[in-house]
Amino acid sequence: MRLNVRAYSRVNVRTFDRPAIEAVQHSPEEVMSNVDNAHFDLVVIGFGRGGKTLAAAMGRSGKRVAVIERSAQMYGGTCPNVGCVPTKSLIHQAETGAGHGEAVEKTRNLTTKLRGVNFVTLDSINSVSVLTGRAAFVDAKTVEVSAGDDRLTVTGDTIVINTGAEPVVPDIPGLAGSSRVHTSTDLIGRENLPRRLAVLGGGHVGIEFASMFAQFGSEVTVLDQTPRILGREDDDVAAAAEQVLVDAGVQFVLDAQVIRLTETDEGAKLDYRRGDGEDSIVVDAVLVAAGRKPATEGLGLDRAGVATTAGGAVEVDDHLRTSQPHIFAVGDVKGGPQFTYVSLDDSRIVADQLAGRRTRSTADRAHIPYTLFLTPPLARVGLTERDAREQGYAVKVSQKAVADIVSMPKAKILGETRGLMKFVIDAETDQILGAALLSVDAQELINTVTLAMRHGVTATDLRDAIYTHPSSTEAFNEVLSASRS
Repeated sequence: MRLNVRAYSRVNVRTFDRPAIEAVQHSPEEVMSNVDNAHFDLVVIGFGRGGKTLAAAMGRSGKRVAVIERSAQMYGGTCPNVGCVPTKSLIHQAETGAGHGEAVEKTRNLTTKLRGVNFVTLDSINSVSVLTGRAAFVDAKTVEVSAGDDRLTVTGDTIVINTGAEPVVPDIPGLAGSSRVHTSTDLIGRENLPRRLAVLGGGHVGIEFASMFAQFGSEVTVLDQTPRILGREDDDVAAAAEQVLVDAGVQFVLDAQVIRLTETDEGAKLDYRRGDGEDSIVVDAVLVAAGRKPATEGLGLDRAGVATTAGGAVEVDDHLRTSQPHIFAVGDVKGGPQFTYVSLDDSRIVADQLAGRRTRSTADRAHIPYTLFLTPPLARVGLTERDAREQGYAVKVSQKAVADIVSMPKAKILGETRGLMKFVIDAETDQILGAALLSVDAQELINTVTLAMRHGVTATDLRDAIYTHPSSTEAFNEVLSASRS
């Protein structure tokens, strides 16, 4: 049974691959038949990684599942549509010398295909119904789906909230309503390259976009109210990353508080306060990269009796149950690390709960790696040196600049020898406490380090392992041979 709210059954034929087009186009009579008060074993609100994975698994096991997504343009969730996939596609295009317009077009084609694949993957399972419309709780067991004037009501034995997160726009005069102001969600689809781009925020999203647009040819200025970028990283790692961006032409205005935006004939004028004085810059576009907040507005969580934190995240226990034991939350909406692979692991925890095994929990996640896709990328897992010392560990550090690593010819072959590798090690046990890798292939190398940490592989074991040649991994042989306390 396929259920689609009528207002969204008229899909633009340029949006999806043909199988997906044929799947979603139904007559109004077919759409609205057999939908009133439909009951499901599982109702998933949101088409993100965790929700869609859980829905597919439960559907294939014979359970009746409804997946509710407010927009056909978001089938598959944030990652393939407006998040990690399109941004990394654009970064790759920039690194290979593609023009911005060509890169946007290639990326749009890629996300379109992935959107169609995601829809068909669920819609092809007979017991899974994709409902396109806005979801709101009526009570703890009932969800209303609306699209335009159309309404339908579904109930579920189990309900999973998977609505993700959305960009935060700070309350700075002039930002709201300006056509020159963008979030990461819409800037990736902008067809004309801004000659001058201001990035408000020196965190991961802001720095990644600054790097990307600088490579496309924009004059990029990053403004941040803190004294340095990438506040979660050690000072030396952040400084090395900043140098990579400076090499690309990015300018930094730090310790600066943006106080207003004014539209002028020359562009958007950003006034900022720095120390005792004020200054300004004029740009063609502004990216607001001030973080993301859980997307819970309009869900009616209070009507369902679902508790939230002060920051608006859905409160969950270690098994991702909310204050209502039959309602779970997965992905960014529950707060914590906002990564698609965490959402995937969330789906495993909920599936484990629904199967009655209850052997998995968020407490099992000792080490979650992440990568900032600069050129070269910065990847990290575990504790920083600063954190390890503050927590009382007897710390030793193994660290080397990539340019000085003799046993890493792969970097020289690729012509990318910038960056560093840094391991934080427990001097008493030889266990790896954390690592920061700013280097070619860092996004892959960090997974090896994470696996080693998870399974108790010591720094000496990782140092003495045999790696293929020439590869980036063999750098571990050399980097882990040097240490300081």
